[in-house]
Amino acid sequence: MTILHERTPTAGGPDVGGEWHDENMSLIASTADMVGRDAELEILEAALQRASAGEVASMLVAGEAGIGKSRLLREFRERAAGSALVLSGWSLDYGATPAPYTPLPSIVRGALAELGDAAAEAAGPAREALRLLLPELGDAPFDRTKAGPESLREAIANVLEAAAARRPVVVLIEDLHWADDATLSTLAFLLRVLAGHRVLFVITCRVDEVRRGGSVRSFLVEAERARLLDRLTLARLDAVQVRAMVEALNGPIDDAAFTRLLDRSEGVPFFVEELSCNAAGPLPESLRDLLLVRFDALGDDAKRVVRTVSGSDAAVDHELLSEIAGLPDEQLDAAIREAAGAAVLAVRSDDSYGFRHALLREAVHDDLLPGERARLHRAYAEALETRAAEGECCHEAALAFHWHQAHDARRALTAAIGAMERAKTSYAFSTAARFGELALELWEQVPDAAEAAGMARVTLLARLGSILRNAGDGERALTVVGLALDEIDPATADVGVYARLLRDKALYLQNLGRTGSIALLRQALDAMAGRLDDDRLRATLLNLLAGRHMVAAEFPEAIQAADEAYRLAEAAGDDDQMSIAANTRAGSRMHTGDVSGGLADYRLAWERAKGSTAQMRYRVNYSDALYLLGRHREAVQVAEDGIAHARTLGVERTSGSILTQNLAEPLLQLGDIARTESLLAGDLTFRTHRVFRVYTTMTRVRALAWRGRIDEARALLDEWLPVVRQVAVIERQVQYSLLTSDIALRLAAGDARGAARVLQELFDGGGAELAHAARVLLDGGSIVAALRAQGFADEAAALAGSVADAWQRLPEALHPAGWTQVLLALLAGDADRLREAMPIADGDDMPAALAVLVRLELARRLVADRSDRAEAATVLADAERLAARIGHARLQHEATEFADATGLTTTAARRDGTELTAREQQVLELLAEGLSNRQIAERLFISIKTVSVHVSAVLRKLGAATRTEAAARHRSLVDA
Repeated sequence: MTILHERTPTAGGPDVGGEWHDENMSLIASTADMVGRDAELEILEAALQRASAGEVASMLVAGEAGIGKSRLLREFRERAAGSALVLSGWSLDYGATPAPYTPLPSIVRGALAELGDAAAEAAGPAREALRLLLPELGDAPFDRTKAGPESLREAIANVLEAAAARRPVVVLIEDLHWADDATLSTLAFLLRVLAGHRVLFVITCRVDEVRRGGSVRSFLVEAERARLLDRLTLARLDAVQVRAMVEALNGPIDDAAFTRLLDRSEGVPFFVEELSCNAAGPLPESLRDLLLVRFDALGDDAKRVVRTVSGSDAAVDHELLSEIAGLPDEQLDAAIREAAGAAVLAVRSDDSYGFRHALLREAVHDDLLPGERARLHRAYAEALETRAAEGECCHEAALAFHWHQAHDARRALTAAIGAMERAKTSYAFSTAARFGELALELWEQVPDAAEAAGMARVTLLARLGSILRNAGDGERALTVVGLALDEIDPATADVGVYARLLRDKALYLQNLGRTGSIALLRQALDAMAGRLDDDRLRATLLNLLAGRHMVAAEFPEAIQAADEAYRLAEAAGDDDQMSIAANTRAGSRMHTGDVSGGLADYRLAWERAKGSTAQMRYRVNYSDALYLLGRHREAVQVAEDGIAHARTLGVERTSGSILTQNLAEPLLQLGDIARTESLLAGDLTFRTHRVFRVYTTMTRVRALAWRGRIDEARALLDEWLPVVRQVAVIERQVQYSLLTSDIALRLAAGDARGAARVLQELFDGGGAELAHAARVLLDGGSIVAALRAQGFADEAAALAGSVADAWQRLPEALHPAGWTQVLLALLAGDADRLREAMPIADGDDMPAALAVLVRLELARRLVADRSDRAEAATVLADAERLAARIGHARLQHEATEFADATGLTTTAARRDGTELTAREQQVLELLAEGLSNRQIAERLFISIKTVSVHVSAVLRKLGAATRTEAAARHRSLVDA
């Protein structure tokens, strides 16, 4: 048997699904009825009802220690068990080095039991990754390095989703304040991906003990801001509730004793219960004394058992307790019965024991003398080492904890290294980093540290740097790799080690969005020259160098480095490095205008991509290239193929969602705003490097501007602006993404002159470069049109000239099909050219907003020229209809505003002879889609009352009695 990875609640023991049953706990005396929490219990029950209906309803139960979080969950668990599968998990307190994933094994185990024979299929392609949590799932050798964190998260999500398809699932997680980063990251993923899938998470946390700026605080802030968790804060009991609780425990109490108890307990239920045990006698003077009242009343054997259990935060199985306590069986049983009867320990149905409350364990453990504490932890460590030698696994974290507490530095160092490696191969990088730092802390205390650790200090530093980078702590990774470089002499050091350290530092700088990577990579290559013949390593370094040159818009240098990398990789027989080289060269060629050469290299990159990483890189980069060339529908297809490929690997909702950005951008251009928003809302990748998040954030800004949600877009842009500007220094394409986002936001806010100033930054920065410039210049057409509409004709004319000149300087191959005619028509504002541009703007692959803008500009020109008002009214009605269809708030508003200002009618006759205004036609089309009045109001940015007026007018004009009849008539007309 092993130390179990579940915390012990107040009573009961878990079945296979993690549910607790009071019949197992007849030894424990507790409050018969829960006091003062009826309202909170009703809130949890309502949340379960909402979750069962497919709504987002997960809850955070917040409160101080002893406030009754576990008691509330116990009551809720009992009530929910009749209608839902209830799964429970607990975080464990291992101090500064928490064990990874502690709440998850029991949860996953229970879900698998629910699925039975269907479990393997439900887990999906990533099912093997579940062995990271549950080694008992397979006996065959298991390569942990091939089951990444994405696969593990995906498999857990699949299992819970499949269980929820049978009946609602409630996941109870207690003591989040002790959770490690790997658990937090997994929970963040599950909360997002299982939202709306009949899964209710209820998480308890001592929020007052959560460190500001720490991982738990960041998790809570983000989850609540994203509305994935609603907070339920448990308040202290009032006087009436305290009296009810005391009398339920001990019967009537006199007023004097009650007043003293109320003052000392301050309404904290756990303290009320402890004080009620001695309500008639003298009250303890301190919290520690209060917690030890029950303990002090125990006999010597029972105290010995309780002290022994206090050495472990996890529940302790009977065999281990017997071994460490050192009591004969009959004495041990009697001692356990006494401790359980006094409500100090809880007895579980699986023959394990734990404290009734974490505060009790802390008080008993802190009451040990230093020598007692060290001997106790040594006993635990020795017992666990024996079990490990007999084949039991997963004791590394506990061993590091116990040997450190036992003050055995050498053994603690060895255990810390083992725990670091175990956490690393389980992809719990933050936990691995803490154990690595513990190893560094112990290093100076151990004379033969390198022998004890099984590696040199430089190797440990390099490994720790990599772990910190994967944990998302780029600053500390950079510091650690700097320490490693400081400890070696480049002239005498192993060249491979030195080159790889320089490579690592270059990567860490890159991930932080800082300069210096190119110089470090060149330094690594120079160090290898004439000293190390390793074509594979040189090819890797050259590919990294080529990539840095490409994003810096240094294309000749990028192509040269990629050429050399391809040659060396070919000599080494490394297909994936050949693919990466061809991929980088393809992008560089395309940006210089050699589109045909770039596309040929992309084909070569695909042919050489043997591994999934190289194939994913190809799809990411190639879909982006197609987007830049205006081939939006092809870009969508390539991105969707990539996501499908990620699905087969079991990483669709994690690393596969890197393609979300490359799918969202062309969809937004095609006017599919609803799907774009859905993709961005479900962007589930937990990226560890902020440089990756810049791109999706900019797309979010543009989508919000499209919808007219100006304040949200501005707040998001302002939040990210410092990071974006820093990254833009080394990644030139980020500057273009910022320009298009800022322009979109300013135009949406009606600030045409501000948008013009932003565009001027492109010209002031050296003019148009990169394929990204075409899209920014196309935005110039929108800005010129907006300037003219706002009465700034001279500024519009000047900007039109600058945009036209920049467009002509751009290589012809970087002019997407049809864009030239539409852009020049918008810049000129000439009616004939706008008419000619209209069918081109309506093209299947053109940016959807152009079809609206060209019509709106034509209507403006016709009115300004006092020309054909009927034509103006027709194209204006089309513009308003198209703007509503794609949900473009600004263009829709401008079309309506122009119609009101000019008196142009937007009433159009339908084929059935009914005349509806453009707004009534929009309402009818949305009504036919099945939208409610509230949803139509949100889509059209008008009030619900206004929608109701339009619906009534539509029904009257169509002669329809109901919305359903009106929708049916509209659909039949469309189908005809």
